[in-house]
Amino acid sequence: MGRHRKQSPATIKRSSVIALTGLVPAGLVAVAASAGTGDPTATSVLQHIPGDDQDDQAARLSVAAEPAATEFVANAMAKQTPSAPPIVKTVALPDGRQPAALPPGPLGIPGVAVAAYQNAENILAAENPVCGIPWYLLAGIGRVESTHAFGGKADADGNPLTPVYGPVLDGSLAGNHVIRDTDGGSLDGLSGYDRAIGPMQFLPETWKRYGADGNGDGIADPQNLFDATLTAGRYLCDGGLNMRDLTQQTRAILRYNNSMAYVANVMAWAGSYASGIAPKPGDLPRI
Repeated sequence: MGRHRKQSPATIKRSSVIALTGLVPAGLVAVAASAGTGDPTATSVLQHIPGDDQDDQAARLSVAAEPAATEFVANAMAKQTPSAPPIVKTVALPDGRQPAALPPGPLGIPGVAVAAYQNAENILAAENPVCGIPWYLLAGIGRVESTHAFGGKADADGNPLTPVYGPVLDGSLAGNHVIRDTDGGSLDGLSGYDRAIGPMQFLPETWKRYGADGNGDGIADPQNLFDATLTAGRYLCDGGLNMRDLTQQTRAILRYNNSMAYVANVMAWAGSYASGIAPKPGDLPRI
């Protein structure tokens, strides 16, 4: 994972959100299903992230609990949310836009992506304090899904310079489900079949249900980093889940991609962004 390459239009050659079932990597994440509930998601988790002793993990989480540097929260629009429900659509933007000139965050995360992740954390802390989702967990999702919009190739408003799309879900790519068109091509630009859209890789049908306005412009655009990140947070928190609990966090991440290898990657990157220590190769199993 993380081997995304910019194409025209940008396409992510990997499983799209809520699309695949993967294998459980031995020694990385272990899950025991809840007895008698029929719930296939985790009820207990053993997480192996960079530095596999418990003292090291505790130190990493302690660092993560500190407020992220304010220099990375740099988009004033992102601090506003409209009172009316946003319009769900993809906004057509002109060519020739320039990438945002914001200082990078931990491990080189593009500054505009950090601003989006921290903005989503702040909004969700106010509207859903039970969830307690941290910005670095959203960064872990963003890293695995699109390497933060292909290394921060987005303008100051969080709009990718080139739209981000996943592969067409028509069965031609091994391992992907077949998902027929649900949006008439209005969000993913295709008819006949769907594909995942935007830097957080939502399917159109899921976006229509959860789409949020993260930058206060009245629009929920899946291509926009601020909108996509807030939507991802709401999606992960849905159902009263608490991201402070490792079991519930795992359950939430499995919604994105039903693969324990995917969970291991997201958690490894999240822990690394929290601590500033890069993950080890063994912490990033093939998805």
